[in-house]
Amino acid sequence: MAREKWNNQFAFIMAAIGSAIGLGNVWRFPYMAYDNGGGAFFIPYILALLTTGVPLLILEYYLGVRKQVGPTESYGLIRKNANYIGWFSLGIAAMITIYYTVIMGWAWNYMYHSFHVNWSGDASGFFYNNVLGLSDGVGNLGGIRWPIVFGNLLTWVSIFLIVFKGVKVVGKVVNWTVGVPWALLLLIIIRGITLKGSLTGLEYYLRPDFSKLLEPSVWLAAYGQIFFSLSLGFGIMIAYSSYLPEDSDINGSSWIVAFSNCLTSFFAGFAVFSILGYLAVSTNQPVSEVVASGPGLAFVTYPTAIAKLPGGIVTQAIFGLAFFFMLLLLGIDSAFSLVEAIITGFKDSFNFKRETVTFWVTLLGFILGTLYCTYAGLYWLDIVDHWMNWGLVIVGLLESILIGWFYDPHKVLEDVNSTSSIKLNGFWIFSIKYLTPAILLITLISNFYTEFSKPYGGYPLWARLVGGWFLLLAIFILSIYLQKLVRNKNAKLGK
Repeated sequence: MAREKWNNQFAFIMAAIGSAIGLGNVWRFPYMAYDNGGGAFFIPYILALLTTGVPLLILEYYLGVRKQVGPTESYGLIRKNANYIGWFSLGIAAMITIYYTVIMGWAWNYMYHSFHVNWSGDASGFFYNNVLGLSDGVGNLGGIRWPIVFGNLLTWVSIFLIVFKGVKVVGKVVNWTVGVPWALLLLIIIRGITLKGSLTGLEYYLRPDFSKLLEPSVWLAAYGQIFFSLSLGFGIMIAYSSYLPEDSDINGSSWIVAFSNCLTSFFAGFAVFSILGYLAVSTNQPVSEVVASGPGLAFVTYPTAIAKLPGGIVTQAIFGLAFFFMLLLLGIDSAFSLVEAIITGFKDSFNFKRETVTFWVTLLGFILGTLYCTYAGLYWLDIVDHWMNWGLVIVGLLESILIGWFYDPHKVLEDVNSTSSIKLNGFWIFSIKYLTPAILLITLISNFYTEFSKPYGGYPLWARLVGGWFLLLAIFILSIYLQKLVRNKNAKLGK
């Protein structure tokens, strides 16, 4: 049976951009730039993009395009018994998808509350008490927050409808789910820079502190941000690119996706810090007192600013709807790309029907996500997210070592150049073989040291073991088991 294909190269590029651009572009990158030297941070950030981000992206596109299979099979075609890397990446992707959709469930709730700007007066209390009902600790689940469950259900139903018919439908959907968020982001930027105090906020965002460049942590932060924001290590880019023709332009597509993602992150900072500047002036505080990242920025700080916008409740409601609709669209692209990678893996390795595996993946994802819909959901989300980032770095390290040391990177270089408009040189080999593994290994060692010198989040040891180390180990063991299962199946079929 012939493998399904994208409608065209543009559809693939838009889908890849949609996967790379997610919630982190809005709530993680601007704060990271602010906290690591402002405008000076763009120096290590661009260098990280050029020396690790694009080379790894090209590597993952190569695996998909040339091998014409997803992550669970492509690594095994490079070296026998290396399929576990693909299964491990999908295990990490599955764990991330399960809580990522719950965050979108929060955004669905805020869409509803935007009509009357219900968080006015105390955005923090509204988020932690009214929406999350946050308990007093990770061990106190407390019950189910049904509005979040409903929002999570809406997200999973949307994902199912988008992916169950294949990448041709995905290619049509991404024209809207990528284009509309850009338009909404531009709208928010235009409104933000017209507010009193916006320039103060932008100064905090862009003012360079070159002394920060002497701190190794700043460079590690830049490389980490590039790695995570390009959807590397999830298996997504291998899965998506496996639906391209074998003679596709790999290098050109990689550069377009990488720079589109980075430019979106950069301009998202204007949307965030112009509003933060206005909030600081309107509350008579310095920007440093109102700046935030992660869920706190999206669901506390930004709503606080929206509730103070001039023009009354109608204006506030419009911008509340625009902001949370933008978050939903940014999130849905990343979410269904994660699910697509998982579906591709099972479809390639077990020959499951797409519709069947999509149904079971979405159903199980919704059910398992109930943990994050409890009163302690935010705690568990924070713990699992922290350790899954470890998993992504491990995948990146393994795949770069696999190609750089157990395959012929010169062969890969010659192969991708043969069908690409932009030609690579020997630096790509240097990056895959030496630089990228070194950076990722240093990141792992640094994080490992930090983990034991200062336990993450102050959570009890049992929670960090269950939601962290044990979960990572379980995913790895399951990856080995699935590799063995597929190998035995193929042996029986004489493959």
